Amino acid sequence: MQIDFAHSEQSTLGIEWELALVDATSGDLKSVAQEVLREVTVRHPELQEDEEHPHIKQELLLNTVELVTGVHHRVDEAKDDLQRNLAAVREVTDPMGVEMFSAGSHPFSPPQLQPVTDKERYAKLIDRTQWWGRQMVIYGVHVHVGLNHRDKALPVMDALMNYMPHFQALSASSPYWGGEDTGYASQRALMFQQLPTAGLPFSFSSWGQYEDYVQDMFTTGVIDTGSEIRWDIRPVPALGTIEMRVCDGLATLEEVGAIAALTQCLVEEASQQLDAGWAVPTMPRWHLKENKWRAARYGMDAIIILNQAGDELLVTEHLRNNVLNRLEPIAAKLGCADELAHVDRIIERGAGYQRQRRVADANDGELRAVVLDLVQQMRLGPDA
Repeated sequence: MQIDFAHSEQSTLGIEWELALVDATSGDLKSVAQEVLREVTVRHPELQEDEEHPHIKQELLLNTVELVTGVHHRVDEAKDDLQRNLAAVREVTDPMGVEMFSAGSHPFSPPQLQPVTDKERYAKLIDRTQWWGRQMVIYGVHVHVGLNHRDKALPVMDALMNYMPHFQALSASSPYWGGEDTGYASQRALMFQQLPTAGLPFSFSSWGQYEDYVQDMFTTGVIDTGSEIRWDIRPVPALGTIEMRVCDGLATLEEVGAIAALTQCLVEEASQQLDAGWAVPTMPRWHLKENKWRAARYGMDAIIILNQAGDELLVTEHLRNNVLNRLEPIAAKLGCADELAHVDRIIERGAGYQRQRRVADANDGELRAVVLDLVQQMRLGPDA
């Protein structure tokens, strides 16, 4: 089958930020997304009664809303976009006694008790995946970056796979599941890959080979739409982007900006290398799989595999001593130097899973305190 790749300006970006709706007092999940979205629409008379807000969306579960930016050249513009739409949601949720937070999971709410949005595609997903599908009380951040040529999509995807553990470690924020400490930095990473077509992407030698794969997925009934290919990193032909989907939910706009800047810079770097005729270095799939597990398990303490030779280094050391320094000129060109610098602040402050455990320890293991702290971080920033 032929899959056209939409035209995009190189290294433009868009961000998707999934937010959990919770009771402002108890921290329990609140399945009120439909009411929230309905009221948001009422407050925007330019929208038709049944028309979805272009930047505030429904998700799989009724306890979730998703903020989706437009297309931007700079990370700070995308952050402003998210901030405006977050404020629009708060106009509705504040009078309802509903708060929001973003993390890879809700620390204590039972996953199997969360109602699913009444849409055919969600019902089909749950019917097919059963117990695993009913566990998907998870939240993430997705970053799209534009590519100016279709033939860059697969090499850039391969390039980003080398940095999957870096993104996983920085964003890991789901240590708790159903009230229990899993021992993992990101339970979400391992939970989400249980869905069909989720997890690590395959590597393809050509766009035609990728087209053959997608055709086979349709022919064998694995998918009904291309969006059901839920890889951790994937090309999105309809938008002309590569989409970074590795990250757990991020508690603050500052952290979202840091991850967006890191993504944008790495995509731009790979694009420049391809324009110069260089080959993008890759690693064996078994190295990539091991790196994903290490980052999900150990987070910032993960010792990751760096190359085909099997050289290893602490993920935070590699970020600080290699990646961030190397990307500084690209960040300056793209106008995201400040946001890229915030990656180092995540390392200094601790990733989400570390901060959650600190709050739990300070409150005798009380996980409601963890949720309410996440709520305050979203309102007031990471130092709240």
